[in-house]
Amino acid sequence: MSKPARTRNTLLNRLMNPKFIMVYATIVVFLLIYTIGALLYGDKGFTTLRTFLNLFIDNAYVGISAVGMTMVIITGGIDLSVGAVASLTGMFIAYGNTILGIDPFICIAFSILIGVALGLAMGAMIQYLKVPAFIATLTGMFFARGVCALISRESIAINHAAFNELAKWRIKIPDVKPLAYVNFNVLLFIVMILIGAYMLQATRFGRNVYAIGGNEQSASLMGLPVNRTKVLVYGFNGLCSVLAGVAYALYVKSGWNLSLQGAELDVISSAVIGGTLLTGGVGYMFGTLFGVLLKSVIPALITFNGTLLSWWAKIGTGVLLLLFIGIQRIVVSASARKKL
Repeated sequence: MSKPARTRNTLLNRLMNPKFIMVYATIVVFLLIYTIGALLYGDKGFTTLRTFLNLFIDNAYVGISAVGMTMVIITGGIDLSVGAVASLTGMFIAYGNTILGIDPFICIAFSILIGVALGLAMGAMIQYLKVPAFIATLTGMFFARGVCALISRESIAINHAAFNELAKWRIKIPDVKPLAYVNFNVLLFIVMILIGAYMLQATRFGRNVYAIGGNEQSASLMGLPVNRTKVLVYGFNGLCSVLAGVAYALYVKSGWNLSLQGAELDVISSAVIGGTLLTGGVGYMFGTLFGVLLKSVIPALITFNGTLLSWWAKIGTGVLLLLFIGIQRIVVSASARKKL
């Protein structure tokens, strides 16, 4: 066999790897639902570039947090604190600037320190004290929500010139009608996806993450830094939660102690719908990107319909999540039989 032919076969085998099936399924289902929307509401503007970019704009904060959550789930863990930490970030920015007169960007830096420290602390509880991830991160969620309530139980507007300019900043797409643009949140979302993909696919840290998720005991026997890697994964997830909180604060320009309640479920479902196995060991940032888009296209369809209640979006997300968990079980079972 010639070298080009062997190269093509190798590439084909890599593309047909069972680990990629979930990502392919996410893309296919997204294209299917988007096509249905185009057929039903194309004349109402569903297929415009502005509507498509709004899927990113309205859900950037979920996607940013899903980057960190993808890594956590790949290691076989879970983090229920992401929504609370993001909300706490908004409260730090709003209260620090509006009430205390502190520059909001200093508040953001302080939030990053707190968020990363909390993530590292939860990771240490899980890895060194053997506290189940569900319990450790639930504790983190209660802690962050409690601090939010201590700061203020009222919504606090953020009114700072530089912060408002950043919130309004956008890159307009030329020669497109209606007007289409991307803002800072979208760019941050894409940058975090690229950073996450690089970390997972091109670094030793990423290889360790996959190895731990595949079999933690084997990874430990191979001499991999299991404890350090898992703690750092939760620390990175804390950073993503804070950045998601910054993106949400830019989106609503306020802080509220009850904001983003249930957001952790949106983040987890985005990663799972994007092909990240709940059992660990498998997951890709490209899949998470399409998981966020797939999850966000359902509310868009409901909005264009105009007669359905917003709760149908939750029902649709639940159906999608059930569908993809079912596909996961089929893929895992088929892979196990193939190995035998």
